[in-house]
Amino acid sequence: MAMQVGESGGEEDAPMSDINTTPLVDVMLVLLIIFLIAVPVVLQSVQLTLPTVRYQVTETKPENVNLSVRLEPDGTCGVYRNLTRVTSDELYEFARTHLENQINAVGGRQNITEDNMPEAHIRGDVATPYRCIGAAIYTMQRAGFARIGFISEPAPEGGQRL
Repeated sequence: MAMQVGESGGEEDAPMSDINTTPLVDVMLVLLIIFLIAVPVVLQSVQLTLPTVRYQVTETKPENVNLSVRLEPDGTCGVYRNLTRVTSDELYEFARTHLENQINAVGGRQNITEDNMPEAHIRGDVATPYRCIGAAIYTMQRAGFARIGFISEPAPEGGQRL
């Protein structure tokens, strides 16, 4: 790297009017590299078309199974079908029998459609741990239910619920 000591034709103490741009170029190159690395990471996203429905009305059909799940005072998970508390084995047997009866009522598996497929609707208390709700979901899936939904209370008009 060259260094300028002074003007060639005159006084030795003349001020130098050139700016040292080497540190500026170094900083700009570092920033350029950072932006080249960071921009593709920020722009990578999965293209989705999100639904615009604010609330979807739940259709209550007689063939649906309604469950309520809560944490009991003794720390166990309480699963209720209608108003009766059931164990995991009782829920499995009921769900399997109920699904078989619905399939037979429509004339066999070949006649099952989206409209007549029974669903399981789960109402979970806010303070219920996921393990309780997850166990109910697993039991219903094991029994053969493909459609499981959650029932929630809508937020008040203009408010948000977390």
